[in-house]
Amino acid sequence: MEMKHDTLTGEYEMRPYSKMTKEELRTLQTELKAKYRDAQQLNLNLNMSRGKPSIAQLDLSMGMMDVLSSDSDLRCEDGTDCRNYGVLDGIPEALQLMADMMEVPKDHVIIYGNSSLNVMYDQISRSYSHGVMGNTPWCRLDQVKFLCVVPGYDRHFRITEYFGIENVPVPMLPTGPDMDLVEKLVSGDESIKGIWCVPKYSNPTGNSYSDETVMRMARLKPAAKDFRIYWDNAYTVHHLYDLDQDRIIEILQECKRAGNPDLVYKFASTSKISFPGSGIAALAASLNNLEDIRNQLKAQTIGHDKVNQLRHVRFFGDIHGMVEHMKKHADILRPKFEAVEEILEQELGGLEIARWTKPKGGYFCSFDTMEGCAKEVVLRCAKAGVVLTSAGATWPGGKDPYDSNIRIAPSYPTLEELKTAAKILALCTKMVSVEKLLQKTEAQEQDQDQE
Repeated sequence: MEMKHDTLTGEYEMRPYSKMTKEELRTLQTELKAKYRDAQQLNLNLNMSRGKPSIAQLDLSMGMMDVLSSDSDLRCEDGTDCRNYGVLDGIPEALQLMADMMEVPKDHVIIYGNSSLNVMYDQISRSYSHGVMGNTPWCRLDQVKFLCVVPGYDRHFRITEYFGIENVPVPMLPTGPDMDLVEKLVSGDESIKGIWCVPKYSNPTGNSYSDETVMRMARLKPAAKDFRIYWDNAYTVHHLYDLDQDRIIEILQECKRAGNPDLVYKFASTSKISFPGSGIAALAASLNNLEDIRNQLKAQTIGHDKVNQLRHVRFFGDIHGMVEHMKKHADILRPKFEAVEEILEQELGGLEIARWTKPKGGYFCSFDTMEGCAKEVVLRCAKAGVVLTSAGATWPGGKDPYDSNIRIAPSYPTLEELKTAAKILALCTKMVSVEKLLQKTEAQEQDQDQE
């Protein structure tokens, strides 16, 4: 494998570090420290801590600011004046747009405000205070648990933590959650009330659930009657490639086919399609679930922002317009993801000190160091001017028991900044790995001396 020599990474023999002698590791450590000092002299200030769209991506939606003006007809297709109160579920054309994006009939959709995370919070809150479809409110129960697929989305975990719910980790496999464990836990424990899922281009791995995983999820036999799958399909149209795309089975229809029509809440928004924090969010569920939700929602609001709903419909037109819009996002994101993969492979491939995912969509990839190294890698990167998501953030409570997982968010930096950040990450991973291996070698030598 050909290696490019530069001031950050240097040129090293591509063989597993674990195969190196103590003397070789010491020599390598000295070289890496010198490279790290050079990197610190660059005075970098790069941030890859969250999956924010870049300025170039935000610019794609600027035309949305021009589709409505003081001269615009703000009535929707059924004649409703979007400037006034009313329309709890959302205007018809926005319902159709979101239903098409979520791959469900529009009578199974409610449109909310600007954030799907807010919808999920509200759904947990309503379940906690008033219960689900006549079941005992969670606040009256001695114990409530939620399954958390790990590594996963920290903001999901924070919601249930906030309500004092016990988060139970379930491993994320290349095909989705460990369904053997999910089935065992859900069927045997009535206190388990739900599971957090990002089924497509998952945060942070970028993996998508297999057909078998979705079908098994839809056929769960929970001990709790009020158990629900929280299906956050945040990246449903967020592909990086036109043809090589992940596709997943539609969960509402699969639950209905399995005789479990009420088992799932499905969430989505346009936050990384139009403007983050100024998009529209939606929930899709069975008619029974929606009736229960509406009865509680009527006490909360008279209706959400219909002007914003109309703005989105007028800008995208329909689902086909949205798909074409997302291709423009992909053109910006794809080179960034590919650059990260290329640099990590060049710098770390064959060293057996890290592994990473190669997603076909979404906003993240997952990076795993040797066990016990992630926090130190993140700290070293920060001292070199590269801010990453906190190590452990992808686990409930921010506590990764293996101290190995780091979420990489390539979207916001420029391509050149991202390349530099990826090289810094590789350099810091090498440094910390060498130190870890030296510690292990020295510990083994001490044990042998004591024997």
